[in-house]
Amino acid sequence: MSDRFIVLSGCSGGGKSTLLEELRRRGHAVVEEPGRRIVQEELASGGEALPWLDLTAFARRAIAMALADREAMRDHPGLVFFDRGLVDAASALEASGGEPVLAGPAAGHRYNRGVFLTPPWPDIYAGDAERRHGLDAALEEYDRLEKLYPTLGYETVILPKVSVVERADFVLDHL
Repeated sequence: MSDRFIVLSGCSGGGKSTLLEELRRRGHAVVEEPGRRIVQEELASGGEALPWLDLTAFARRAIAMALADREAMRDHPGLVFFDRGLVDAASALEASGGEPVLAGPAAGHRYNRGVFLTPPWPDIYAGDAERRHGLDAALEEYDRLEKLYPTLGYETVILPKVSVVERADFVLDHL
């Protein structure tokens, strides 16, 4: 199962969601970022599990959602592309001062060994109502994830700063 599960991770605002949409357009199964979905739900309901209000609660919800996403796609026969995933959520929880889960729950839920990282790309970075942090915070997150994935046995592949069509071709050719 895990070999079919491909993670797109890296810098916030680096083009992951746009790449995911291109892969969807090409007929691949995709799972949208847990963080974005949580922020949308919390803003709509007046909740507080938001990264700028309660990062620990937000990260715990992201872990639960990432696990549910994996389970929902368990029987899907082809490749499944995840905009972030369990490792990103667990890393956020640990960074927020929460309990370490990368060696525990996350260890038993592997993805494909190759993880594609979107590098920092200031030219396309933009904040919005759901992404309230600045580029500096995005860079810190990227540095943390770039170091973390290899320690967990993943091979990181840095995506080139090219058009979304070329990025999708790069990912599919690499696989």
